[in-house]
Formats: sequence, structure tokens, C-alpha cells
Amino acid sequence: MRFDLITIFPEFFAGPLDHGIVRRAREAGIVQIHVQDLREFTKDRHKTVDDRPFGGGEGMVLKPEPLFEAVEKLLGQPMGDSTEKAQHPSGTAVVLLSAAGKLFTQETARRLAGLERIVMICGRYEGVDERVAEHLATDEISVGDYVLSGGELPAAIVLDAVTRLLPGALGNEASTENESFSKLNGDESVAADSTSHLRKARVLLDYPHYTRPAEYRGWKVPEVLIGGHHAEVAKWRAQQAAEKTRRNRPDLLVS
Repeated sequence: MRFDLITIFPEFFAGPLDHGIVRRAREAGIVQIHVQDLREFTKDRHKTVDDRPFGGGEGMVLKPEPLFEAVEKLLGQPMGDSTEKAQHPSGTAVVLLSAAGKLFTQETARRLAGLERIVMICGRYEGVDERVAEHLATDEISVGDYVLSGGELPAAIVLDAVTRLLPGALGNEASTENESFSKLNGDESVAADSTSHLRKARVLLDYPHYTRPAEYRGWKVPEVLIGGHHAEVAKWRAQQAAEKTRRNRPDLLVS
């Protein structure tokens, strides 16, 4: 898979892309990552990428021209105009990172992981010209109900979440199956819980994990985990995942 990151701060990604799973995936050839400086597509000597919005208001808005031209250069084709709808190459998504976008979820990550190429536009300032969201992007995504100063951090989050779902990225494909947000409604392990309001959930958080020592400062590892009874361990984990979801993310439960 190829990722293209369009940003006015290309140096930002020098850190996040050089560590952990993303670095290993790059070295293994599982992903290719290209960071594109948006200012290369400006026409004035000040390399201006933003302007004040029509109708007034605080702050600056990213202009459409450099963004359209950057995506067109990367994809090697025009992206349409008022008389012709943009045609994105098959297997390609153009993602605008925006506080006004749809919430990024594990389901979204799985969908994106099935593509061949993802172009991510890192929003900045007070926003991005709406024509970018309407006519250039295939997806407008937010990573949470809060406001950041730009789309670089969200782009790194999306890149990491998608990369780890690609075959070979983790080394052990089963690693992603039992994580938080990977258990879908209807999982038999959820039904093992005796509390009726926890039997159905859109997703469950991960179950608690313990490692050595078996006792630390008086806190002991639950006996069920060291008893060697796999069925009981599976039942306990399902119950604990449901309880943790109830405590920390009740919004994920089906009422």
C-alpha cells in the first residue's frame, strides 16, 4: 500500500514514521510513504496556501488550488471541475483530515486497509475550502470530538491504524483479532456474560492483561489465568471485556 501525506509541515513526519510497526512495514516493503509539501504547489513568492474566508470570520482557510493540484500531480490525472465529476483511480482514497469529518473507527481502518493507495490531506488553520471536501476528497475524517491545530497528528494515527491491519505488518495476524474494537456485536464470547445488558455491544474494549510477577505489591493475578483451564480463561476474558466496556465506554453498549 502507498500513503501520500500532503502537509505544510513535511518535517513533522520525520519522527512518527521512523519507529515501531510503521518503520518495520516500510522496511519490509509492505507500505510506501511519500510526504508531499503543499507549498510546492503555490504560485506566489510567499508560497501562500491560505486566505481569509468569504463572509468574514476569524482565522485563515486553506485554499483549494494548491490542494487540487497536489492531488492531481500525485495521482497523475485531473480531478474534475463544475462540469465533470472527479474520477478517483480504483483502489484509491483521498482523505481529508478535519474536525468536521466522520469519526474514525476500527471499521473505517479496516475499509481503508483494503485499498491500494491513500492520499491524506492534513487540514490546518480554521479549516479547508469546502470544495476540497465536496469535490476532491472521498472521505472526510475526524479522529475525535476535539480540535487540534492541524491534521498531521490525525494523519499519523490513521496511517498507524491502517498499517497494522495489513498482512505481514505485525508478523502475527492473530494479534489484531482480540484487540479493543475488534470484537463485533454477536461474538459468542460476549454471550457468555451473565449480565443481560452487556450481551450486546457494537464492539468491546480489550480484556485486562497480566504478566509476571504473579503477585506485585500485594496485588495478585486472577487465579483463573494461571489455572490452565482455557475455557474458563476465555469466559473470564469475555466477562471482563464487557465490564470494562461498561465502565469506560458505555456508549458502545446497545441499550
